[in-house]
Amino acid sequence: YKPEDRKVILSRRAVVEEEENALKEKFWSEVQEGQTLKGTVRRLSNFGAFIDLGGVDGLLHISEMGWSRVRRPGDVVKVGQEVEVYVLSADKESNKISLSLKKLIPNPWESAAEKYAVGNVVTGKVVRLAPFGAFVELEDGVDGLVHISQISWSRVEKVEDALTVGQEVEAKVLDLDLENKKISLSIKETTERPQRAAEKAEEAPVEEN
Repeated sequence: YKPEDRKVILSRRAVVEEEENALKEKFWSEVQEGQTLKGTVRRLSNFGAFIDLGGVDGLLHISEMGWSRVRRPGDVVKVGQEVEVYVLSADKESNKISLSLKKLIPNPWESAAEKYAVGNVVTGKVVRLAPFGAFVELEDGVDGLVHISQISWSRVEKVEDALTVGQEVEAKVLDLDLENKKISLSIKETTERPQRAAEKAEEAPVEEN
């Protein structure tokens, strides 16, 4: 190992560092809030993903990965994947950049008034059960609640006796609260009340042979 080899290695390292610093300076002079940038997913953590934007890393928080709830960052992005992200904030002093994916996706609640108007019959998938009812995903980022009293015309003791996670259901919109992003649904209202059905059967003319 010769001293001159060490000098070459150190000088190369200095050149690389200089290039990296130049890239960072260029990035910070150009980056602005509200910009859309391309980057590469460098690593994942429990709370999000770090995106290499070209010499500077930005954080894509798990809450900014989509309109629906994301349980694991790895469900949305993978290491090495190229992504397009929206710059929420960029602070050179603290060297922090906050990024968003969902800002580049239309907010599903903006068209909810038309799609989920009271009285509309919609289709969704049961995603979660609770003692008081079932949450039904109508689309990415939009869930509705079917209260236990709205599952069936007959009494339901336990939600899990009537519904299972993953089950597709048809439901009628009972209430739409855009401000609080809440939708009340009824499965039983898509079927006829048993008493009324029985009355109709009685009213039906009997054919004589």
